[in-house]
Amino acid sequence: MKLSLEYKIREPKVILNKNPLLLLLHGYGSNEADLFSFAPELPAEYFVISARAPYDLQYGSYAWYAINFDADQNKFSDNDQARISRDLISNFIDELVANYPIDANDVNLLGFSQGSILSYAVALSYPEKINKVIAMSGYVNLDIITDDYLKNNLSKLKVFASHGTVDQVIPIEWARKTPGILEKLGIAITYKEYPVGHGVAPQNFYDLKNWLSPLTPEGETKTE
Repeated sequence: MKLSLEYKIREPKVILNKNPLLLLLHGYGSNEADLFSFAPELPAEYFVISARAPYDLQYGSYAWYAINFDADQNKFSDNDQARISRDLISNFIDELVANYPIDANDVNLLGFSQGSILSYAVALSYPEKINKVIAMSGYVNLDIITDDYLKNNLSKLKVFASHGTVDQVIPIEWARKTPGILEKLGIAITYKEYPVGHGVAPQNFYDLKNWLSPLTPEGETKTE
């Protein structure tokens, strides 16, 4: 099915009347196959869809927005491109809900690095579309959120944020500001750190899976 973004899909193994969606958003210089490697391990009731970012960096690498360097090697983000990608993702969610039997009230985002930054931006800009956010190795960039986001009802959002303590790409200090920002907005957040660099530790993956679908004491996935 041709939609506005290229994507990979794992259909739910447990078919409900309408199934929840977990939309995966990769990091800078990666592609839709990267996070999709998690798909076999993710809860069976979800549509797992991994989207490809729109900006082609060549050789199978893509970005949600450009990262530029000035003469002093200071790094800065192209916020205009980031805002365009924010709205592309929002529209892509609408397309997915229109084309698959997805529960529009149970749309969830899982982002890594740049994909995590975009996940926050989409959720805060369009909270009526998003249920949960899993944000790994990212941070909240308030400059790419819609201007009137403080008028939004953010009370439904739930966030699982994680970061490596020795992340050499996005400083841990940036991530540590996130809980305070979100709590001030009344958003429930679980924040965890792991002794790794810019990547996903096995314990991190276990924790996010458990947060997404809590386990019973016997180790079985809880069903409502």
